[in-house]
Amino acid sequence: MKHRALILSLAIAATAACHADTTPAADHRMAPPKDLDGYFPFTPSPTRDAWAARATALREQILVSLGLWPMPEKILHRAVMHGKIERDDYTVEKVYFESAPGFFVTGNLYRPRGGDPGAKRPGVLCPHGHWTDGRFLDTPEAAVKKEIADGAEKFAQGGRSVLQARCVQLARMGCTVFHYDMLGYADSIQISFDLAHKFAKQRPDMNGDMLWGLFSPRAESHLQSIMGLQALNGVRALDFITSLPDVDPARIGVTGASGGGTQTFILGAIDPRPAALFPAVMVGTAMQGGCTCENASLMRIGTGNVEFAALAAPKPVGMTAANDWTKEMPTKGYPQLQQHWAMLGAPDHVHLTPLIQFGHNYNAVSRAAMYEWFNKHLGLNLPPEKVAERDYQPLTKSEMTVWDEKHFAPRVGPIVEKDLLRWLTTDAEKQLAKTPALAATGWRVVLGGRTFADAGDKFTWDGAAAKIDRGSFIEMSGPVVNETHQETVNAAFLYPKNWNGRVVLWLDGDKGKFAVQKPDGHPAPAIQALLDSGTAVAGADLFRQGEAGAANKKVANPRESASYTYGYNSSLFVQRVQDVLTLVKFIKSSQQHPVKSIRLCGVSGAGAWAAGAAFLARDAVSGLALNSGGFRFHDVTDFLDPAFTPGGAKYGDLPGLLNTLAPMKIWLTGEADPPADLPGHIRLAPGIDGPASEDTAAAWLRAEDLP
Repeated sequence: MKHRALILSLAIAATAACHADTTPAADHRMAPPKDLDGYFPFTPSPTRDAWAARATALREQILVSLGLWPMPEKILHRAVMHGKIERDDYTVEKVYFESAPGFFVTGNLYRPRGGDPGAKRPGVLCPHGHWTDGRFLDTPEAAVKKEIADGAEKFAQGGRSVLQARCVQLARMGCTVFHYDMLGYADSIQISFDLAHKFAKQRPDMNGDMLWGLFSPRAESHLQSIMGLQALNGVRALDFITSLPDVDPARIGVTGASGGGTQTFILGAIDPRPAALFPAVMVGTAMQGGCTCENASLMRIGTGNVEFAALAAPKPVGMTAANDWTKEMPTKGYPQLQQHWAMLGAPDHVHLTPLIQFGHNYNAVSRAAMYEWFNKHLGLNLPPEKVAERDYQPLTKSEMTVWDEKHFAPRVGPIVEKDLLRWLTTDAEKQLAKTPALAATGWRVVLGGRTFADAGDKFTWDGAAAKIDRGSFIEMSGPVVNETHQETVNAAFLYPKNWNGRVVLWLDGDKGKFAVQKPDGHPAPAIQALLDSGTAVAGADLFRQGEAGAANKKVANPRESASYTYGYNSSLFVQRVQDVLTLVKFIKSSQQHPVKSIRLCGVSGAGAWAAGAAFLARDAVSGLALNSGGFRFHDVTDFLDPAFTPGGAKYGDLPGLLNTLAPMKIWLTGEADPPADLPGHIRLAPGIDGPASEDTAAAWLRAEDLP
């Protein structure tokens, strides 16, 4: 009989044997969420082809997480350079330019003096880390003396700024160097230091429906963050330095330490222009970056800083480790990077200088390693005496600042923040309208990056232990264990004895699997109608569904930045979508008795789950019926809300997600204000609710004209 064939097919789909005494594997998601102090190892790919696929997906994940997919429009206004200061062998200029309308990148440009005036020189970007006052750093005399005594610095004058020191020396070596500000430091005053780097408490007044500020749930739903803004400034700094007539765009280096090291390897990961990198004291398998400016939602889910550094391969990447969170790099992280570069045919293009005798630093010893690296890999080929750092006279704050009586400081405060995020939102909408295909990549990352192909290849299920003959159908229930991902879904399956090969996966946000599995064995009319038509029906309790007060888990970090949690863990919404994907893959994976079609239905708050799963499952799903309830990711105003999803509003919100599903046939209800220009693959039903909506959805799902 056909119902026996389906039961057998589901048993065969589980590649491990299913026995009555099978104990479901522990669901890893029940553990405390991962945070920035976790362990982030890197496993090298075995082949170039495998790495090429992984690198593409990883690069897209980073760009999406930073809000740079698509990349914001480039502002065409020319950079302002003024106030040149002449030294014997180099010059320094003050620079500012826009990375977004009315939002400025600020810094100093160091250039060598002498040499062939028509020659093209290497260019080096210098993002700084979390040193006091950033570009304006001036270390007290007593502290410099101690560093000299410890062997960390050489000069009483030059040791006052580890940031200026590298710019001066690189200019003396023949490089054009742009030293630019992190947000909230030195001349980057439009977003305050406390907001960018010390944010701790949500601001209800910055979470408006039309205008919002950074760190708000609405900003997170559009993937707008400090880290993303700093990465955008880095990309625009690359635009600036490669546009200079004295710079060779094929010889661009980037170097920074600590938070500047993070910016360095992120630029190397997302932009092809840097030819050589030197991120100091930041690449490691331990702490991934403690500041709010180093964290972005979605960014490090399933990956970490060592793999980010690997994205630059086979280009040259030099690093340092110190007596900080990078101290284990010589044995954890660097050997894998050596294997990775060797696999790509460039074993001499990666190097780690361990300086465990020093604490967190970019001191003279670390800088010396960087100078040697760039001397070799930027084609300077200087003798040792030209690479050795010499003393210099540091610039004062007044000599460095770009704002003066002729170059007015820009406006600051919450209105700048709101206007900036509104421009980013509008710009993304315009670009996505021009290139709609970009949205599919965005949604893939937003929904956890898992596809039908990698949803799992080993399942266990013990449905036979709870088998009940209900007359016209067989009822079976039990946990479906996705052993590939160590996740468990409690499911119920109803199989009509006149099974037609079709399955409807019925998702109910209120009732879970009990929407189909009734204690008295009499399903609701909508479910019974599907069974009477010969269609099997499955229901499920998705992850933590039915748990009283279920909300997103938050990491222990007391600061209310969503990125500390969602930069390392998928949201509850995404975890539930992935549970649906698990069930689709489990049902579809039969080889001997293949299921003809799977259709999804989402009601009572489960409509968006069904839409997300239909997107991930793609060709494995032949139709989707959902009651949206008017849900929009943009409307979720608390990042602990179980519906909160970083990036959910970025790519057109729920209507945008449904648009990506074409040509899949979709039945949609629950929309009080129907989306404009509804695509032809979506059938909009009247805004009915409750049993009437479910009956109508069931009628559509059992239609013969669906695949």
